[in-house]
Amino acid sequence: MRIAGLAASVGISALSLLVLSAPASAQADCKAVVQPSPFGPDDQTGATNRVTPAVTKAAAAEIQTGVVTSMANPLVDGIPLFGTRFSKTILSSFAITPGAEYGNNKLSYMEDTYLSQSHVGTHIDGMGHIGIQDCYYNQTPMGKYVTQNYLKRLGLENIKTFATRGVIIDAVKVFQAAGKLKANPACKTPCLDAGSLITEADLQAGLKMYNVTLREADAVFINTGWGDLFKQWPAQNATYNKGEPGISESAALWLASQKVVLVGADTWAVEVIPGEREDIAFPVHKTLITDNGIHIIENVRTDLISDVAAKTGRATFFLSMTVPKAVGTTGTFVNIEAIQ
Repeated sequence: MRIAGLAASVGISALSLLVLSAPASAQADCKAVVQPSPFGPDDQTGATNRVTPAVTKAAAAEIQTGVVTSMANPLVDGIPLFGTRFSKTILSSFAITPGAEYGNNKLSYMEDTYLSQSHVGTHIDGMGHIGIQDCYYNQTPMGKYVTQNYLKRLGLENIKTFATRGVIIDAVKVFQAAGKLKANPACKTPCLDAGSLITEADLQAGLKMYNVTLREADAVFINTGWGDLFKQWPAQNATYNKGEPGISESAALWLASQKVVLVGADTWAVEVIPGEREDIAFPVHKTLITDNGIHIIENVRTDLISDVAAKTGRATFFLSMTVPKAVGTTGTFVNIEAIQ
């Protein structure tokens, strides 16, 4: 995607171009730019409105063995970061030198300072993350709600629950079965190369492979193998960030029509990079988040649950994932576990 390449070369996040492309004084007609929410004109929650008690109860039936599989990458300094994003951990120790301890029991303690942007590591994109000009989810004219410290609307505190059924789609196996897998030589395990387009037909083939039919409120995760490069940090950071395999805009529209609550992948944007069109920036983000209120989860570790699915024949699980109610924020790190 030429826009992403330009952003990287000048040190500006490509996603910020969605806002910077228009003068600050301009205000778009949001009703003409963004679809209305199906949950009403005042909705700030998005697709997690679909996770009802009945949905959670049905999803709980996925827990048969109680085996828990991690789907989050460790959050540590040095992992791949998109654009100009940064993270730095600083450890502070207290009273560990002899004679400085607290009390007769000689207590000491440690604390951390984590200096980081929120969209790093395995993280969620919230409703306030992506817009077209100043128009965000549910036709919100976001310019009215931006402050120096946080958003007055569409913050993560409005999310409900992700206690729902998770589904893993193994695009690597789909492409292998179709004889169209083009791998990247830097991957130590099979992976789709950057620019590999995953269509709705590919997603449907991945579901059919495990006899799964999507249900409303499902959480869909896609294994592309690209996460192999993430695990090789920092050696393959540049390769990981340069491009990625991902879903097409039509695939995103199909997923939206299935009324899922989130789409995640082992890539940094979920959608294909370079994109289908050089002049369109991150269309899948706009389709899922801005138009449909469907969250995106990036940098997911999908290989372990894909391996479990291959061994057990089960590609569904109970999704265990919580999101801090960080008021007015656009995204945050998440821990994801698949419980079968």
